[in-house]
Amino acid sequence: MKTAVCYYSRHHGNTRKVLEAMAGEGGMDLIDVTARQAVRLEGYDCVGFASGIYGFEFHKAVAAFARQYLPQGKPVFFVYTYGGIRGSGARAVEEIAKEKGCPVLGTFSCKGYDTFGPFRLVGGIAKGRPNKRDLDMARTFYQELQRRIHP
Repeated sequence: MKTAVCYYSRHHGNTRKVLEAMAGEGGMDLIDVTARQAVRLEGYDCVGFASGIYGFEFHKAVAAFARQYLPQGKPVFFVYTYGGIRGSGARAVEEIAKEKGCPVLGTFSCKGYDTFGPFRLVGGIAKGRPNKRDLDMARTFYQELQRRIHP
């Protein structure tokens, strides 16, 4: 299965860690949505969108990227990390996928170390996350996606 995952991961790189674990299963290209590049997603079997949760939702750069580059009808999935609460999660990109007639294959999320805003005062929350268990679950999620696309 040839997969592209379009992502934004800055704060502590939590989302990138999860994606690297998934990419270890093979067949995945990681595309940083902040890199100034023209992207062609038509040649992929499916496309993932990934972000940490910023202000209770995916980073706006990921939604803008999905709106610009996601092909009509392309199967999609979502990955995100969060410190305290999930917020609305992938809702913004889910709506874009729906508008473009893209079937949603699933969503993976887990906690990630967070020192944003007031959390910095207490040394952060979700320390040590994503951990080995989170990364193992991410790998399993991606393996299951691969089996669903190419049984």
